[in-house]
Parts: sequence; C-alpha cells; structure tokens
Amino acid sequence: MHFDLPDLRLFIHIAESPSLTQGARRAFLSPAAASARIKALEAQLDSRLLYRDSRGVELTPAGERLLHHARLIMRQVDYLKSEFTDYGADAAGHIRIFANTTAVTEFLPEVLAGFLAERPGVSIDLQERLSRDIVRGVLDGSTDLGIIAGPVEVSGLQVLHFSTDRLLLAVPKNHPLADRQQVTLRDTLEYQHIGLHEGSTLLSFLREQVEKLGTKLSLRIQVSSFEAICRMIEAGVGIGIIPESAAQRHSRTMQLTTIELNEPWAVRERSILVRDLEALPGSVRALIATLMPERDSKTP
Repeated sequence: MHFDLPDLRLFIHIAESPSLTQGARRAFLSPAAASARIKALEAQLDSRLLYRDSRGVELTPAGERLLHHARLIMRQVDYLKSEFTDYGADAAGHIRIFANTTAVTEFLPEVLAGFLAERPGVSIDLQERLSRDIVRGVLDGSTDLGIIAGPVEVSGLQVLHFSTDRLLLAVPKNHPLADRQQVTLRDTLEYQHIGLHEGSTLLSFLREQVEKLGTKLSLRIQVSSFEAICRMIEAGVGIGIIPESAAQRHSRTMQLTTIELNEPWAVRERSILVRDLEALPGSVRALIATLMPERDSKTP
C-alpha cells in the first residue's frame, strides 16, 4: 500500500476544517481536485473516510483512525526536515504547544520570547486548551507537547514535572474575608466571583470543584486575563481565585488581599506532556530544556 504525503496532508487539512472547500483552500487545491484525491484515498483504503452533507464534512470511524496516523506521519516528516536545515538541529522547525490558561497568560510569553529571539528559524503555534484536550492532543500527535497543571493519569505519555504553583483567593482590601488566614472554596461561594472567559482551563476546573459541592459558581463578570480579574477585584466588583504567580505580580501595583485556599487541589504541579522525549526534534527538546533547566543540567 502506497501513500502520497500530499494526500495525507490534504486529509488533515480537511479533517481540521469545517468543510472540504476550506480544507482544499488550505492545501492550495480546487475543491474538485481535493474531492478527487480523497475519493482515490478512500478507494485505496477500501473505506469511507468522510461523511459529506450541506453542513460540511464529518469523519467516519475509519477517518478518525487515518487522521491519527496521518498526523503522526506528517509530524515525523516535519521533524526530519527540521533536523537537516542550515540552522542546526535545535535552531529551526515549527513547534505546536497546547497549554492551560496559566501557562499561556503567565509564564510562557516571557519564556518563548527569549527562546525565539535566539532561534530565528523556529516558529511556534501556542494554543490554549482544556486539560483533557491537551492530553488528547499529545496522544494523537496533533501537538508536539502539552503543558498542564494538576495530576495526569494516562498511559502512553511521558510526564515531566517542572514547577509548582498554587491557587489563592484574591479579595479587595476591605472585604469581609480579608482578615482570614485560610478559606475553603465553600466559604467563598456566598460572594460573587470574577472569572476568566468561557473555555479557559481554570474556569472549567473551578466549576468542576463547585459542582462537587452541589452548587454553582456565581459569576459577576468574565474577563480575558488575570490582570483584568485583579483590576475588577481591586475595584470591589467581586472576588476571584487566581494562581499565586499572578497574585504576586499584580499585588505589587494593585490593592489586593490574598488568602490561602484550604483545599487539596489548590497546590498544582505543572508538567510537560510528550509522547517520546527522545523522538522529538532538536528544537522541541531545546524548548523543554529551557522550561526545565535543572533537568537539562543533569542530562549526561
């Protein structure tokens, strides 16, 4: 059985697009040419790969299996190309990262800025995803690495711990809880919260914890960043649960009081998820070494 790499890349584009037309456009093909190639691929595999209707395309079970393998194959091809560039093994290539909200907004921008400044041949696609999507993305090869907070219980992945953070409650200086040394999540629920936007990892996580208590999180307003949450808290709009790293930075310029959360899930281990560290291209391993300098110094 023979596979053409352009056909596999076309199939990935279509699978990741809402329609065959848009997938074809990403592959720089006409819709008719793209349709003919997919039909030829289906004939070769003797399996239907896509359901087509007026709303777009949907993968069949066979299509889902092919997508998984096609992503892995094309990513390995990209890895191979990056290893044989004029820049060197770790100075060129494209890296895709799926990460949680805290990573995307708090520490990755600074880390990636320095990393990219030293490697003009590297480009990065950073996407904020929910924890389950980060795990799934690493498993199916749709991302090179994932950055996640909290425990990871899944086989087939390497989990590399690189730092620890904790969640705190932030309140205005004159808030009724401001004098408390510790609070539980239940203690906070009689007050309105300031939350992140829909789809953020932290908001989804907090809602899960609140649902376990048999109630719902009361949100006064949702904003796009931890800085915006802190500004709202400072103005007396509500209270918010944020990472300690964000609280420390913004409390330098804002009037906030932070209180320890007496919850087992408040302390969170940050980890990098990969399928196989040694199989990654040099640019990805170099980024991991940047995030984990202590580990890199211990590597013989």
